[in-house]
Amino acid sequence: MNPTEPNTPFLTTRREFLKTSTKAVAGAALVSAISRPGYTAESNTIQIALIGCGGRGTGAAADALSDKSGPIKLVAMADVFADRLKGSYAEIKKNFKDQVDVPEDRQFVGFDAYKKAMDCLKPGDIAIFATPPGFRWVHFTYAIEKGLNVFMEKPVTVDGPTTRKMLKLAEDAKAKNLKVGVGLMCRHSTARAELLQRIKDGQMGDILLLRAYRMHGPVGSAFTSPKTENDKMSELLWQIQHFHSFLWASGGCYSDFYIHHIDECCWMKDAWPIKAQAIAGRHYRGDCIDQNMDNYSVEYTFADGAKLFLEGRTMTGCHEEFASLAHGSKGSAIISNNGHYPAPCRIFKGQNFVDQDVVWKFPGNEPNPYRTEWNHLIDAIRNDKPYNEVVRGATASLVTSMGRMAAHTGEIITYDQILNSTHEFAPAIQDFTMTSAAPVLADAKGLYPIPQPGKVTDREY
Repeated sequence: MNPTEPNTPFLTTRREFLKTSTKAVAGAALVSAISRPGYTAESNTIQIALIGCGGRGTGAAADALSDKSGPIKLVAMADVFADRLKGSYAEIKKNFKDQVDVPEDRQFVGFDAYKKAMDCLKPGDIAIFATPPGFRWVHFTYAIEKGLNVFMEKPVTVDGPTTRKMLKLAEDAKAKNLKVGVGLMCRHSTARAELLQRIKDGQMGDILLLRAYRMHGPVGSAFTSPKTENDKMSELLWQIQHFHSFLWASGGCYSDFYIHHIDECCWMKDAWPIKAQAIAGRHYRGDCIDQNMDNYSVEYTFADGAKLFLEGRTMTGCHEEFASLAHGSKGSAIISNNGHYPAPCRIFKGQNFVDQDVVWKFPGNEPNPYRTEWNHLIDAIRNDKPYNEVVRGATASLVTSMGRMAAHTGEIITYDQILNSTHEFAPAIQDFTMTSAAPVLADAKGLYPIPQPGKVTDREY
């Protein structure tokens, strides 16, 4: 793979989607019997299995069930935590009563639950993967075997070895004409799409610098206190419950939260960076035992010498900022600000982000990209359009890991280095059971291995 190859994401406008879907529904029965395994002239209902029933999985299922292009139902659910599955089921059932058909015998708990849930589907249905991303390639492998379409949350890999596996699986899915969406929903933002087109048209000149900020207090499960004697949960399940704290499960806070900023900036640049250098540190830890740094400052370099600077911080009491910004030879732009949606995209005639210098801003209200990414995926399924976001999702995940590894080792890390690295964080993850040992273990003081920049330079911990 060439890291500088321009990105070519699938992006249909909402107007085009509505126009084509109206025609497609009328002819769906005839087309489906020919081109989409699992769909018959008698029924064009898409069935969904949710694997990973946390907040993001519950939200993804709700976004899927909100699609109006045809009948769609949730028929199976899986998780390693029974209480989380029950809570997710209650929430989805409350809001989509007639579209949820998941009796107790299709609610599965355990490390093999993903297989049981996907076994409830027919070829052409959709499996949603919203577990910690360390499991992504394992679940995707089985979905391909079953001939299932997939929606997988980001990131889709956590290290070089799993990225290589995912890139191979992308080809396997493509060979079977499976449709695969990746939860980098900013790529489905109509505001960002128009900004990108204006950049390509030369309105900002050459993009020379991009800046990204995600600076706020502790987030998700990225800060974890030691396990107590009263906590009877196994070490493996406890780490999964606190997955943002462990690099093998999530890629840490860096991968799980910063990937959106990195991906949307690379989209605007229409290229992937070729190397990264970084600094990071751990400061006011208290009794936290996670593997994350408190702050990250990363310089990504593109093939033409342009830079992307990423500033990440999860510390209380500090200045907070959430934004992605672009600087060109003829002007500057806001890509995102104060959150992923809505995107207040605008272009300025100079390098100061002041109202009097605005020369373009996205008009009106953009559709919710969390919903449009599902509109696009389901449209591709119903109308048999080529749709496979895996290579882009895996590349975005890898580039994110490249910056993280640069910070954790204190070394300059190139694209080829991270892609070909040998440190697989959880090499036996496909064989996990409820009694398996965790991939990392605490020492006698209850501390887990952490990055040591300058001391450990060939791996992250």
